[in-house]
Amino acid sequence: MPQPTLIAAHRGGLFLWPENSATAFRHAARLPIAQAECDVHLTAGGTPVLMHDATLERTTDGQGPVAALDEAGFGRLRLKGGDGEAPPTLAAYLAILAESHVAPRVEIKCGADHRPYPDAVPATLAVLDAAGQRARSWIIAFEGETVAACAAAGGLAGVAWLLEGRTLTALGLTGMVAAAHAMGAREVGFHVRDIDSDIMAACRAARLGISCWGANHDSSIRRAMALGVDLLATDDPPLAIALRAG
Repeated sequence: MPQPTLIAAHRGGLFLWPENSATAFRHAARLPIAQAECDVHLTAGGTPVLMHDATLERTTDGQGPVAALDEAGFGRLRLKGGDGEAPPTLAAYLAILAESHVAPRVEIKCGADHRPYPDAVPATLAVLDAAGQRARSWIIAFEGETVAACAAAGGLAGVAWLLEGRTLTALGLTGMVAAAHAMGAREVGFHVRDIDSDIMAACRAARLGISCWGANHDSSIRRAMALGVDLLATDDPPLAIALRAG
């Protein structure tokens, strides 16, 4: 019998709370979901911190790249739409999830130059290790070199490779499967609009897990669950929970 689709709170559940905020992850940690997804950039001193964009303007009162600030400067930022809270570090996010059943799902992002941070993988793994949470954490990324480095490091619950539609089109199903295996990815993630029965069949035949993002409304959540994806990351976790229940 197929297992029910797992649910991850995308950026903590950004339809409901400020994205990538401590508030969002505190709420997510109390929900009947499997994982809470966050996004990681590095400060000037190499501290992994939570922010989706490589720059600060959209979600904080700051300006410029995340990488231009040291950890103290990052801590002085205030998130938009919140109650005066600062964006958390990766360590603070892990501390929130530490006593919960909800596992970390950490997306390692690129810098403002659209290139991977040189030390992002070891810096992220060091924080996971310091928190004693490497074994229950997933790391996800679009960049193949990041995925391969995390898979080679080992000790994680899993590593997922995220694909934009244009990458999938360029590779084709056979190329996608070959690339995922070469990287050591256990799971491949797609936008929900890009998944179809052929992709599902190819991943199942290759023993690759399948996840998606962008399943944020009734129709897209129902579609992801009907296809049978292993995990969906959603901006509205309570809606996904309700739809999965019945």
